[in-house]
Amino acid sequence: MTYRTIGNTDEKVSILGLGCMGMSFAYGQTDDTESIATLNKAIDLGVTFWDTADMYGNGANEELVSKVLVPNRDKIFIATKFGFRPREDGTTYVDGSPAHIKSAVEKSLKRLRIDTIDLYYAHRIDKNVPVEETVGAMSELVKEGKVRYLGLSEASPQSIRRAYAVHPITALQSEYSLLTRDIEKEILPVCRELNIALVAYSPLTRGMVTSTVGSGAELPKDDFRRGLPRFNGEHWENNRQLTEAFTALAKELHITPAQLALAWVLAQGNDMFPIPGTKRRQYLEDNAKAVDVRLSAADLTAIDSVLARYPNTGQRYSDGSMKLVNN
Repeated sequence: MTYRTIGNTDEKVSILGLGCMGMSFAYGQTDDTESIATLNKAIDLGVTFWDTADMYGNGANEELVSKVLVPNRDKIFIATKFGFRPREDGTTYVDGSPAHIKSAVEKSLKRLRIDTIDLYYAHRIDKNVPVEETVGAMSELVKEGKVRYLGLSEASPQSIRRAYAVHPITALQSEYSLLTRDIEKEILPVCRELNIALVAYSPLTRGMVTSTVGSGAELPKDDFRRGLPRFNGEHWENNRQLTEAFTALAKELHITPAQLALAWVLAQGNDMFPIPGTKRRQYLEDNAKAVDVRLSAADLTAIDSVLARYPNTGQRYSDGSMKLVNN
């Protein structure tokens, strides 16, 4: 594994992190035994940067992660998030109020069974609360020793600047991959100006480019990808062909599609920290080998050529969820 300093800190973390969401939420049937084995394997592989959130399984993911985190606390840089709250009808809303933050952090600390969270994110920007109030409350947690560093998720350039004026922001977590590159125009330049790390979630396009998942109709009924535009209709047909071409390119390079997709993200800059999610050891081991892949200029051009041939990839979220990103 390779390590580098994250953002404007002195902390060195693995350049490849582990997204833990799918172990408890969103991607079909769970298997706690295999998930715990995967977390232990991550330690063996030197994957020290773990990502969870209080909404993943309504806290179940934090509790699961704690089983391996606690006995290995000195080896792991743990990140979690607050902000999404459930309604009685099963939907969620964003709450970035200081009162909620104070309550949420205590619950996360209790579930994780630790005294201090390394990196604490606002999961989304609450349009009804000035970001200065949200980050101001988060900064109090740093003073109290409950949190070490602050992060934002899916924030706009304006929100990032306003937040940074209140307290340094260590990382921005945004969806970033071969198929999701909207942050490149305005958001990524601001992060680089302020020395904020880019933590890329869904760097494997929710499994699409790995050739391990089918269309939305083929996925389990409790898999949230069933409702995503990219896995359905004309977009799925486009993406199926894109994936076939991408897989062929990976084969030419003697690596797996997952390794090629992760190597592409890592090649975008020394401030990139992709956090591919998995709940199985075999995929974790495959992903970890991406840190040894070095893509040439010709390789990157070949990837661009594949993407250019299949542009109709579709929106990454439903219309409703898209309203919550980059605010």
